[in-house]
This record gives sequence, C-alpha cells and structure tokens, in this order.
Amino acid sequence: MPTLISAPDKGFTTRAPGYWEGVTPEQWNDWTWQMKNRVTSLAQLEKHLVLTDEERAGVLLTRDKLAMAITPHFFNLVDPLNPDCPIRRQVIPRIEESWEDPDELTDPCGEDSHMPVPGLVHRYPDRVLFLVTDRCASYCRYCTRSRVVSGVGDQELHTEFEAAFRYLEEHTEVRDVLLSGGDALLLSDARLERLLARLRSIPHIEFLRIGSRVPIFLPQRITPALCAMLQKYHPLWMSVHANHPKELTVEVREALERLANHGIPLGNQSVLLRGVNDDVETYKSLVHKLLMCRVRPYYLYQCDLIQGSSHLRTSVARGLEIIEGLRGHTTGYAVPQFVIDAPGGGGKVPVNPEYLLQRTRSRTVVRNYEGRVFEYPEPGRKWDLGETSVTPGALEWSRARRW
Repeated sequence: MPTLISAPDKGFTTRAPGYWEGVTPEQWNDWTWQMKNRVTSLAQLEKHLVLTDEERAGVLLTRDKLAMAITPHFFNLVDPLNPDCPIRRQVIPRIEESWEDPDELTDPCGEDSHMPVPGLVHRYPDRVLFLVTDRCASYCRYCTRSRVVSGVGDQELHTEFEAAFRYLEEHTEVRDVLLSGGDALLLSDARLERLLARLRSIPHIEFLRIGSRVPIFLPQRITPALCAMLQKYHPLWMSVHANHPKELTVEVREALERLANHGIPLGNQSVLLRGVNDDVETYKSLVHKLLMCRVRPYYLYQCDLIQGSSHLRTSVARGLEIIEGLRGHTTGYAVPQFVIDAPGGGGKVPVNPEYLLQRTRSRTVVRNYEGRVFEYPEPGRKWDLGETSVTPGALEWSRARRW
C-alpha cells in the first residue's frame, strides 16, 4: 500500500489546556465539559485578562443585550494583554456596543418579514432557513441574530417545528433546507437526527445544510458518533465560520477532517471585521489554512448593520481590496465571493472588483489581476457589423489565452 503523507502543519497549533491546567484530557475533550465551563462573567475574565475600561463596561451591558459566553478552547486563543487581539475583539464585549447609529437595524437581513412560520425564513424561491435553537457555543459580538439568540435580548425565538414541517410539505418548490439558529450542532445527536430524518422524509427536499461555528468554537463536539450520524443523511453540506487564521488550531483541523472524511462538503463563511481580518495578508493566511483543512472559502460577508457593531465594521472598499489581493495571486479555490446581505431583506448581493471595463455589441474589454487589458471579441458580431479587423488588444488576449 502507498505511504500516507499528511499535510504539513502550516501554523496549526494547540493551546490546550491553557488556563485550565488541572483538567484531565478526558474532561477537556468532552464537549459538555467545555459548555459547562464557559467564561460568562466579568470575574472570570479579570482572572486571566487585563481588561480595558471599554471592555469592562461592555461586559456589564450583556445583562440586557447579547450574552457573553466563551468556550475554554476558544478563550485560550485570546491574548491576555492586547485589547486589539483579533480573537478578543470577536467575543469580548465593549462599550461601543451601546453606541447608536441611525443606519443600524435590529433585524438587518429582514428575516422576521420573511417568516411565514415562526422559526422558518423563506426569502429565496427554492430554499429556506430553519432556526432550530437560540443558543450558541460562544457569542460573536457582531451576531446578525443578536435580537433572538443567547436568551437575554428583547425578542425570543419560538420555533414552531410541526408548523414548519407542514409548511415544507406543502411548498414543493423548496429543495434546500439550511439549519441554523443559534447553532444546530448544540442539539444532542438524537434530537438532531430526529430533525434530519423528518426533513429527509419530505420527498422534494433534495439536500440539507447546517450552518455552524461549533467546529471552530467547540471542536470537541465533532465526535465520530456525530459524524457517522450526519453521514446517513447525505447529501448534507456544512458551512463553518472562521474569521482569522489563529482560530484554525490543531483541534479544529482534526474536527474538520472528521467531517470531510464522512463525506460532508465544507465551506467557510467569514465576516469582514475591522481589526480582525481586514487586510490582505491576514485573509490570505486564513483561506490557505482553510484549504489545508479541506474547507472551501465560500462567502466573505460585509458586516451586517446589526445594532452595536459600528466599531467592527469596515468599508466595502476594503473588502474589494482583499478580493483583488487574492484573485490571480493565489488559487481560485481560495477566493470567496464577497457579498453584501442587502439591508432590510434584499438577500445576498455579490460585489466584485471592476474587472469588466467595457462591453459593446462587438467586444468585451477586461483587465486581469496584473492590470493588463484584453479584448474578447463577441462571437458573430464582427460579421454582422462589418468589423473584420483584429485589434492588437485581441491578439494580446489570444496570446494570453494560449497560456
């Protein structure tokens, strides 16, 4: 048999057990232990971190806004001294979350207005979003659904499961169901399997998806038993959520490989965040590490206009710079689609750098990643318009095409 050669480490490290020195490996690798020992209070933070006044005040705000909870695994990645640590900015509250911005929205993606049944969002013609829980392993400070997750917001999620199943049975145009919340992977194996089996019993539903940050926040949850159960419900896809290369640890890589080894195609959805991943080199490192984990970068989201997120949002122009810094400079598998989830419920709108310079009836003019300009002649148009000459630009395009 051929020798199996594993991929190089490429910066994958482990911080376990970190601050939890007395914990046994069995405890550390038990996802229920991780959940029971999450960092949820100011006292726990101050035991390990040097907090700023802005952070301390932000933690106090979580009593009536989005709760704070950080798994031990993820907390070990936080720099204890640097408030600008990209991991720290994502999960530790700041006073800026109380700032009011007239452009911000409670429900920035307009999900509530596209909810025919409580907990089921039907915005696109052939697919639905199924909100199956309001809890997450850890809470991102830029959470799009901060109005309903964590249990401390003004609004509560009350999914009507049987009504949702009836709706799906009646709407035969639906072929794709995305499970989210909260995080569907926090459900027990048995409960999640009942849900998947019920969806699989509906003939016109062709494939299922799970959107989850659990493989990043809580890789211990991705057990062999869970993976074997998920494998029974193919075609089943999973979108994970990593924003910074530091999040991709040895444990996370192993969890993602377990999923991939059970035939689950993996994509990554990241959010463009100020001071976290809004530069080309950081983002390039992230997508390269994702590919090493067998995860295809799928979407880069412009941060939604969620209330209290102004300090984490950066410009659309910065996102375009990042895409331009990837396209042509690394493999196309590493380049996600940059999108804006149109405020108010317009859905995902792709946004790309301007590679298309001109279109006429006879030609299309484009530029490549180096800034070189090429012409593509439109088929048949020359003869219709009497344009028979071949331009130097077209010749240059032809030579490039032969490469």
